[in-house]
Amino acid sequence: MTDRRRASYDMTGQVAAITGGAQGIGHAVARRLHEAGAHVVLWDIDGALADEAAAAFGARAEGRALDVTDHAAVDAAAQEAAARLGRIDMLVCSAGIAGSNAPVTDYPVAEFHRIVDINLNGVFHCCRAVLPVMAERGYGRVVTIASVAGKEGNPNAGAYSASKAAVIALTKTLGKEHAGADIAINCVTPAAARTRIFDQMAQSHIDFMLSKIPRGRFLEVDEAAAMIAWLCSEENSFTTGAVFDLSGGRATY
Repeated sequence: MTDRRRASYDMTGQVAAITGGAQGIGHAVARRLHEAGAHVVLWDIDGALADEAAAAFGARAEGRALDVTDHAAVDAAAQEAAARLGRIDMLVCSAGIAGSNAPVTDYPVAEFHRIVDINLNGVFHCCRAVLPVMAERGYGRVVTIASVAGKEGNPNAGAYSASKAAVIALTKTLGKEHAGADIAINCVTPAAARTRIFDQMAQSHIDFMLSKIPRGRFLEVDEAAAMIAWLCSEENSFTTGAVFDLSGGRATY
């Protein structure tokens, strides 16, 4: 992405938990929040990669292996971080998978369940664990990462599309449930970004996604991080339960 003047936020003293924080959009968000002064906790299924990423950030960064489908492990991770660091101000739910490509009628049942478990249940587990911590202090910022596929429904990606549509609805529900406090809970719906998730997709599906983006290119992870950083900031003091487009012109609503 071409260098542009970057908005700056002062997040000194705040704590951010980012799922999938060792790679892709999650890693770009973690870097952006860390640059703003936040202490970042990288929750990732790949614990070694999370440790490596945190070490590269230096001070105010730590990695932890976490499977978001394991609600007991998520509860324990949230409670441990809150007890040790005294707070969790930001939660970014970036962990997710694309899964394989096939028509719904041919889709393997176990694979469908696996994708929903990670993409939807993982967000539910994390929000359920972290939001009570935020509610105790009356402050928090949550950003869930869905997909434009959750708005449109991609052919041969029924499990992914359905799971991301459900994340949008869950985010809207959570935003309304916590609107009485200074807790903003919003969702972003990116078009495809060239990350390791592409390794899970057929080239024909990658080509299909690119053909649908009016800008004619894939999303850059730093572009996603820029929007998410604002949603995580104190400046985002009114908007909640909303869906922010990151589709390069693809979305029609």
